[in-house]
This record gives sequence, structure tokens and C-alpha cells, in this order.
Amino acid sequence: MLKPADEIQSSPLGLPAPLTGENLEAVFGREDGLFWSSLVNSVQITVLSVLLLTLSSAMLAHYLVRSKARWTKPAMLMLLSGLMIPPAVILQPVTQVLDAVGLMNTLPGVVLSNVAYYLPFGVFVFAGFIGTVPVDIEEAAGIDGASRLRMFWQVVFPTLRPAAASVMIFLGVWVWNDFLSPLVILGPESGTTVTVGVYRSVGEYSTNFGTLYAFSFLASLPVLLFFVALQKQFVAGLTAGSVK
Repeated sequence: MLKPADEIQSSPLGLPAPLTGENLEAVFGREDGLFWSSLVNSVQITVLSVLLLTLSSAMLAHYLVRSKARWTKPAMLMLLSGLMIPPAVILQPVTQVLDAVGLMNTLPGVVLSNVAYYLPFGVFVFAGFIGTVPVDIEEAAGIDGASRLRMFWQVVFPTLRPAAASVMIFLGVWVWNDFLSPLVILGPESGTTVTVGVYRSVGEYSTNFGTLYAFSFLASLPVLLFFVALQKQFVAGLTAGSVK
């Protein structure tokens, strides 16, 4: 990244001397604006996907854990079975469904496909944490006149912050690093994400490795900062219950 392209090929293991910022300038100054358009699309897709997944999986997990209906356990098993299916296996039927509803080659189509695929993981994580929350506090809120929705958001969800941080970090990294779904669903005419942008920055006959490494570094920087911002809650989520 900080090394001239000719030195990368001639001495790949050597230290960069002298340091250069030409590779970063080349990425920022591309005429087609590939990095900036990819960054905007990736941020939109990741933020919307993670928010929808966190909220929907938390509410669904709470309902499945607290409900006494007989079908909740089979429903939980059916959701968890979705974690065993690779996304590439179901990509073709997903594209057919998105095309039928007019969401193919759109950002909302990518977001909805992410929500549908990663929802079982969020439910699995939140269900384990909700099982540790005493039912007494929910019953007390109900006696005080709180509705089920208000009880969930004001009583239950604040206790799930460590779980929410864990879910947001895992899903944020997975969605941000996803390559196949944006490549197929968005298509070449509807924009690109940072991972697809790295792929498209590779030339057919020759590649400037300096700009390629600079693009890859800049693509990984936002998700790294996101992890650093939530690392305390993430560690708390991993260690929750270990001393009980």
C-alpha cells in the first residue's frame, strides 16, 4: 500500500523505502469514482441490514422463548437449520424471488436477502440471552400496565445490549465482506460494494498491486473501526453468564 508498484513486484517482502502515498491518491482519484461509490453502497447495505436484523431477530427470539405454544420449538429448529445452508446454494432461488417482486438489481433487494439469510443467527444469539433474563421483571412491567411492545423495548431490550453488540459485530463483518450476493443481485449496472470494487479493480491482463492493496486496506478500515467502537460490549457479550 505504501510501496511503489514496481518495488512490490521486484521485492515483495522488502520494507517500503521510501514511503509513498501515490497508491492511496490513485484510489481516491479514480475517474470512475469506484471507491467512493462502492463505499456509499456498502455503508447503506450494511447499516440497513444490521439494523433490521438486530431488531427483527431480537423480537422474534423473545417471542419464541417466552411463548408456550407447541410449535415454537419446531420453529426454532427450522430457523437454526437455515444456518447449515451455504448462501451460494440458495442464491438462484433468491434472485428469482427478487426478480418476481421487482427488487432485482436494487439495494433493497440485497438488504432483504441479507435479512432473510442471517436472521437465524440473530435469533440463535438473542434466544440464549433472553433465557437468562428473569420473567419476573416482565411480569412486573405487565402488572404496571405496560403493553407487550413497551415491555420489550423498555425492559427486555436494554438487558440485551451485550447480545446486540455481538450480533451487530458478527453480522456487520459478514455483510460488509459479502462478495457473491452483491455481485449477482446488484449486477454491473446497479453499483458495486467495496468487496466487488476490489474485484473490479483487478485488470484483465495487468494489475497495479499498489492500488489493489490500497483499495483492500481502505475497504477493511470501516469495519475495523466499527469493531473497535463496540469491542467492550462484544467482550461483555462473550463473557456474560460465565460467572453465574
